[in-house]
Amino acid sequence: MKKKYPVIDIKKTGQNIKHIMQMRRMTVKDVQEFLELSTPQSIYHWFDGRNLPTVDNLYALSELFRVPVDALIIGNREFEYGYLEGAAYQRVIIYYQKIMQLKAG
Repeated sequence: MKKKYPVIDIKKTGQNIKHIMQMRRMTVKDVQEFLELSTPQSIYHWFDGRNLPTVDNLYALSELFRVPVDALIIGNREFEYGYLEGAAYQRVIIYYQKIMQLKAG
């Protein structure tokens, strides 16, 4: 069976970032200042699904939110990679997913 080509859902990723910000009680201004962005427009574009954060910004956001970069990105990828097989990492992902489900309603 041929594997499905992994694709990032830009809209869902932006909504996920927005949701994490809300959970952490962070404002757009907080994120703008942390990332040293001159204007907040790019953050709003992420929320709307117009753009994705750059790799550097995703990396910085993962630090700010204290989550793995993979927790920020929503896509169709199946986790089958060796570094994702560790029990501790799997527990973090399961914990994060449960929190997101509880917050979603």
